[in-house]
Amino acid sequence: MKIKWYGHSAWGITAGDGTRIITDPYQSGAFGGSIKYTPIKDPADVVLISHEHADHNYAYGIGGKAKVVHGAGSYKFNQYSFTGLATYHDDSGGSQRGKNTIFTFEVEGIKLAHFGDLGQYPAKDIIDKLAGVEVVFIPIGGHFTIDSSTAVKIVKELAPRVVFPMHYKTELVDFPITPVEDFTKLFGKEQVKSFNECDLELTKGNLPQATEVWVLEYSK
Repeated sequence: MKIKWYGHSAWGITAGDGTRIITDPYQSGAFGGSIKYTPIKDPADVVLISHEHADHNYAYGIGGKAKVVHGAGSYKFNQYSFTGLATYHDDSGGSQRGKNTIFTFEVEGIKLAHFGDLGQYPAKDIIDKLAGVEVVFIPIGGHFTIDSSTAVKIVKELAPRVVFPMHYKTELVDFPITPVEDFTKLFGKEQVKSFNECDLELTKGNLPQATEVWVLEYSK
């Protein structure tokens, strides 16, 4: 499969059969111009929405006739199954920022999990349902989501093969969140790989044996 980071929490996953999945598409210019990533121009067959904030739910801007999935539950698109796990966008039961959905799904025999804007360490039943995930897309920037230290605890609990950090400070987002280095410094240097592009090929064969953090450039 091909993995592409558009920026923020928006990712594109394209399967070998051509099925295109986009997660948490942002609205470029949202929140008074705080989101400066370029508009997402790629079409999709499935759009996963973790919660209803403009930097995560702009399915309207995605081309194609996509099936839009949001909320907890089980969903199907052709041979692909998606499971939404109910969590919160804050650490007070959603009273500050509402609900959040973690999505799990499998592509080409690899189990993936997109954590959306998770705001607290997940309850045990959620952790149990995430057992066996091999690739995670996890927020690390703090303030609106879990911070780097909490994200590391989740990663150690689940022991995925690849961790894609997201929702962190770059020059194209004005939110008061921390940069990716606050997360990567909590791992050994041999565990962190930085790529000078926004996309890469991911297969069962190139999954590392132990957990690694893969940092991509955002799409321009």
